[in-house]
Amino acid sequence: MARTPSNMLPLGTKAPDFELLDTVSDKILSLENLKGKKGTVIMFICNHCPFVIHVNPQIVKLAKEYQEKGISFVAISSNDVKNYPQDAPHLMKQKAIEEDYTFPYLYDETQKVAKAYDAACTPDFYLFDADLTLVYRGQLDDSRPGNGIPLTGRDLKNAMDAVLNGEKVDPDQKPSLGCNIKWINS
Repeated sequence: MARTPSNMLPLGTKAPDFELLDTVSDKILSLENLKGKKGTVIMFICNHCPFVIHVNPQIVKLAKEYQEKGISFVAISSNDVKNYPQDAPHLMKQKAIEEDYTFPYLYDETQKVAKAYDAACTPDFYLFDADLTLVYRGQLDDSRPGNGIPLTGRDLKNAMDAVLNGEKVDPDQKPSLGCNIKWINS
């Protein structure tokens, strides 16, 4: 289990646009279609990563809570499915149903979107404000598989609460940690 940290895209970056296949609805969706009225969480995840499996219950819980408040959630998998077939689109759809995702689970086949976001690991979290300006990037919380720290979603939750309350998000942010994105031809 590789322990790869986030690259920490600079705060203030505008969200790179995309159009990707939603593996659940089989429709092509764009950032413009998916952005939230008050904010947008973009998560790079995958099916097989133990770090993602560990946080899945918390991201599902946070999504259900914060979608009602005007923050949309978008999950993207960018892994090389030739060498990691467990991350293939039909299995992404199955995972989304099993985990009760209330958000789209998009497939980044070319990996262009992951590169545009400078994503490095799964899970990798980004929070954009209503204007699609990056205000948070990094970890969900301090919990990791096997470290005994309870899952709370505290770091992302604090950032979302600040956005909803019109406050500045604390710029002291910790990188996420997880499995490296499985790049094509690497």
